[in-house]
Amino acid sequence: MLVVASLVAMLSRRIGLPYTAGLVLAGIGLAYVPVGADLPLSRELIFNVFLPPLIFEAAMQLRWSRFRTEMPLTIVLAFAGVAISAAVVTAGMHLLLGWSLLGAAFFGVLIAATDPVSVIAAFKEMKAELRLSMVVESESLLNDGVAAVGFAILVGIANGGALTASGASLALLWTVAGGVAIGAVVGMAVLAVAGRTTDHLVEVTLTTVVAWGSFLLAEHVHASGVFAALAAGLIIGNVGPRGTISVAGRQHVLDFWAYAAFLANSCLFLLIGSHEAHQPITLVSLPLVVAIILTLIGRAAAVYPLALPFARSGLRLPATYQHVLVWGGLRGAVGLALALAVPASVAERGEIVVITFGVVAFSIFAQGLTIPSLLRRWCLTGSAEAGH
Repeated sequence: MLVVASLVAMLSRRIGLPYTAGLVLAGIGLAYVPVGADLPLSRELIFNVFLPPLIFEAAMQLRWSRFRTEMPLTIVLAFAGVAISAAVVTAGMHLLLGWSLLGAAFFGVLIAATDPVSVIAAFKEMKAELRLSMVVESESLLNDGVAAVGFAILVGIANGGALTASGASLALLWTVAGGVAIGAVVGMAVLAVAGRTTDHLVEVTLTTVVAWGSFLLAEHVHASGVFAALAAGLIIGNVGPRGTISVAGRQHVLDFWAYAAFLANSCLFLLIGSHEAHQPITLVSLPLVVAIILTLIGRAAAVYPLALPFARSGLRLPATYQHVLVWGGLRGAVGLALALAVPASVAERGEIVVITFGVVAFSIFAQGLTIPSLLRRWCLTGSAEAGH
């Protein structure tokens, strides 16, 4: 896998192919080779192994001042946007395909959130304008929390639980606030220890503890691991350089996490490609087309109306930014992880998994391959300066 990832990286940059698309194509090819990657793609593998370093490294690169400035906009897009998009997809799958409300709701929730792994990988590679990258990447990091809460509530309903407004609100509050608090506590605690050493190997090791420790601890207590890793990464990236992490160790830490993110990205998208190859997508072609169209309509219904309240403020989103948010809202690992975790008692579980793979494939190839040319046409490429 590492040899293939290295070759794909070299070839992709030479021919101008997005790296993630190249990896998925390579993964599909590996599926037909006797010595291909034969690892099971599960929610546990995605969440416990691949997501922590990817979220943490992305958060380390975010500058807090810019993140805070855009926060009112990104919070509205992430929280209200996921709810609107999920409602549109749920209604469509139920009315057009005759799915049960529960099965349609599971699919609507898991496909509503844009995937931080795919989005961040794509926009870093494309060197989009600084503010556009900040908005798109920040929203993709934040909107996972709402999808996770909605998914957890649906799991409870599938297992015979009751849905109440107060229960849903408390679950959302704990998922978000609990995740942020855990990430902040773990990040600050480890920084306090890191400040007592100048050994760069120890500093790298401690940041590794922060990334996986915050994520896994939050998930263990049913909070959001993504929010925990996001908070921890922001603290390490913005507080750490102010004397807590040594000057000599800072570059070692950044280099290590750049490599860790490359490694996790490479393995994850190769595995997605390998498993895409075995999905009987042609068996559900009509439902897949319907799902893709509904996903795009749901995303548009979330982005365009929610951008209106900010039209006369400093957080105004130009029309081209809004178009990029809709078409560049890629789906990927998080949606697949949730699809694989849908309870077996849900009648449409098998179709949900297959269709999610199909939507992810469309997202990576149709959307991911065309976004770079759209950014160039709309003159939205800029300097990939620090903080991107």
